[in-house]
Amino acid sequence: MKKLTILVVFCVGLLQAQTLSPNEVSLINQGDINAALPIYQTTDAHQHKTLLSFSAEINPTDPNTAVLVKRMKESLLSTDGGVGIAAPQVGINRRIIWVQRFDKEGTPLEYFINPVIVWRSDLQNLGPEGDLSIPDFRDQFYRSKVIQLEYVDLKGQKYSEIVEGFTAVIFQHEIDHLFGILISDKKEKEKNDSYKKVEAYQKSDLNRR
Repeated sequence: MKKLTILVVFCVGLLQAQTLSPNEVSLINQGDINAALPIYQTTDAHQHKTLLSFSAEINPTDPNTAVLVKRMKESLLSTDGGVGIAAPQVGINRRIIWVQRFDKEGTPLEYFINPVIVWRSDLQNLGPEGDLSIPDFRDQFYRSKVIQLEYVDLKGQKYSEIVEGFTAVIFQHEIDHLFGILISDKKEKEKNDSYKKVEAYQKSDLNRR
């Protein structure tokens, strides 16, 4: 009985942690719910703080989650060449990303809810990256060539897949956003690291995420 009680408390706590706050709901539904949300910038102190904050999981079946997913796509489509976006970039510290799948025919845009990288290859790529939230910044960064990803969709269905190449780079970049990691800070942290350089990017000209 004690174990059952602990399990129930854990599940209730998890659901509460995934519940959107009134402020988040208000932000998600502001204005035209079919339109893009503004993309946060590091040049604004309040927005920069949001970009540096940790993102919590979100309830995939909450109707507000579907609205956020749709508006994030519109935000990404409103950019000039963006290939990925994370929820913190529209002011919501929740675990949702959009990624352009260069590893699939037609390079479709796909969303991922509560994504987790459960494995990364030791082999690293070195390639250019920029960021939709950091004006006038580009540099070279190391990323794992192959990753294993787990995530859910809007129905709560769980998935797992292996991703490699340039698309894997986009996933790593966007999931970094969910931990409050910006490439401008990442550059400082990896200065003393050493990797075997492998030029495995498929689209070096598409580098804004």
